[in-house]
Amino acid sequence: MSRLWDELEAARPDCGMVFISHDLEFVASREGQKYVLRDYDPANGWTIEAVPDGTGFTEDIATLILGSRTPVLFVEGRGNSLDQAIYRACYPGWTIIPRGSCEEVIHAVATMRANAALTRVTCAGIVDADAYDAADIQLLQSKGIAILPVSEIESLFLLPSVIEAIARAEGYDGDILSAKLSPIFDELFTQSADPKNQLPIVMRYCRRRIDRTLKKIDLSTAADVVALASDYAATTGALDVAALATMAADSIKKAIADKDAPELLKWYDNKGILGIACKAKGTTKIQFEQWIVRALRNNTAPTVSDAIRQVLPAVVAH
Repeated sequence: MSRLWDELEAARPDCGMVFISHDLEFVASREGQKYVLRDYDPANGWTIEAVPDGTGFTEDIATLILGSRTPVLFVEGRGNSLDQAIYRACYPGWTIIPRGSCEEVIHAVATMRANAALTRVTCAGIVDADAYDAADIQLLQSKGIAILPVSEIESLFLLPSVIEAIARAEGYDGDILSAKLSPIFDELFTQSADPKNQLPIVMRYCRRRIDRTLKKIDLSTAADVVALASDYAATTGALDVAALATMAADSIKKAIADKDAPELLKWYDNKGILGIACKAKGTTKIQFEQWIVRALRNNTAPTVSDAIRQVLPAVVAH
């Protein structure tokens, strides 16, 4: 639609165009003032609302928010087909808006809930597990942010209940099912036990904890440079990076020793996850991803869709 109308507008620059559409992404792609048809009353006609400036969002995101008739769910990622298929299928009563990183999701929920121009639309958010501690999880939940049970959304497919549903959808059952799944989990544990795969995960965890600590530092009470330096040193000095690295490495090793895939997947964010999960279906990674997208969009494998929904967190709009 966008490409078609780009060509038509270019062909007739002498014309003014008015677009009326239910396709919010198409409307957001057009230049010009945006309006939302909020309501219709036979006696009084349409209630029309201009999409305002200064919402804290870009115009296209503000258009999606105000044009939505359902609550908004901010998620991580950039809106690729797999992310969108999972979230749209599993949260059908929500308008899904990808925001990139976890920080952007948190900021989007806080911005929308604090903006008077957007209060008629409710929202929530979901972020990856990223090995949050209990205090972090409680704080995020208090802000309307739910936590995935895994470190990245692709890892959902290696949770035991989900990978089993995929294999059963292919006709595997009983001992044959166990024989099919056992080498898949063996590969996951073997791959994650490799030190060269563990080190990047431990490093990413430590960097995230350092970043979160720095963002929480409040130096506003310091009266002079000496006090400022002292407050900074005291706050950052309390962060024991070596202890964090040891804790992360020990948690990964324990999950591997216990053969605890759900616990391991809270930490293990290797991009090769889909390459392991696709073996439950006996296809390539690309074919597996295409099948998952089709299955979720068209509900052709309802047991798989149900298994994914059951492991995703509940979200509440405010």
